[in-house]
Amino acid sequence: MLKLGIIGTNWITDQFINEIKDDGRWELASVYSRTAEKAAAYQVKFGFKESFSDINQFFEEGLFDAVYIASPNSMHYQYARQAISNDKHVIVEKPAFTNVDEFAQIEGLLQAHPDVRLLEAARHVHTPLFKAVQAKLTEMDKIQGATLTYMKYSSRYDKVLAGEKPNVFTLDFAGGALYDLGVYPVYAAVALFGEPESVVYFPTLIETGVDGKGIAILGYEDFEVTLNFGKTTNSHMPSEIYGLKDTIVLDNIADFSKASYFDDQQVEHALAVEAADNPMKYEIDVFTQILEDPTNETQIKNYQKWFLMSKQVNGLLFTLRESAGIEFPADNQ
Repeated sequence: MLKLGIIGTNWITDQFINEIKDDGRWELASVYSRTAEKAAAYQVKFGFKESFSDINQFFEEGLFDAVYIASPNSMHYQYARQAISNDKHVIVEKPAFTNVDEFAQIEGLLQAHPDVRLLEAARHVHTPLFKAVQAKLTEMDKIQGATLTYMKYSSRYDKVLAGEKPNVFTLDFAGGALYDLGVYPVYAAVALFGEPESVVYFPTLIETGVDGKGIAILGYEDFEVTLNFGKTTNSHMPSEIYGLKDTIVLDNIADFSKASYFDDQQVEHALAVEAADNPMKYEIDVFTQILEDPTNETQIKNYQKWFLMSKQVNGLLFTLRESAGIEFPADNQ
């Protein structure tokens, strides 16, 4: 049975743990928080065996085999380095790292610890519905592009409007729309169409210096994909993939529950597949299989596939940010 360590005590961690508990192949071992009180409270809440408020002690003495990192974006690199150095597997929330230099450093460290695995949590691309979209895409005669939208108002933007600087809206913590909600359409584009040949990002900057929303255009050989995302307003637009006379329509590129194929006669065909109550179910199943049997040839190939995609997404996010002139403090460290 795999033993889990946790960094980050927020709602997304709750969702991850709830699915882990239902999975049955994991044991809740260790939890870390910067304050002993919060760590102890989280330990009691979910039944972890131990809690820590010292990060070095957590990595050096913790009983866990793999750590789930759900801290602010800017802290992912530091925690992942410590985990790998202590031969702990890493499941890190998207975006894995803030720039290509960090990713390169982590990749080098993994080569020095070949038994360790690093996996990026991007739940939507693991779902049966997303796979159904991928399969339908291969049946279309011609692809002429796509528009992928994910725009959802963040309650923390209220604090920005009140003059505050919450972490998710600051450069110091690698915040903003692209490095939060924007990761979902970027991942979807790479999973569906591969790496683009050119990219450009047009952000709308807010008072704290980060992008509140924006539009990214990814150029492929025969078409373009437009990404529309943000945290300062809501959108109810679907996402679409354009064929010649046919189209795939998704109700939401990140948390979608419905996808339909409209044929050349404009007849709708629903892509009906199972949908779990917890959207993390499918990525956790993929990660668990990889970590349970890391020397299995099939699981090695699966791991290499997802690691490569994580690397491609990291590079694409960085290039988009560069095109918009957005710099994080971590870029100069």
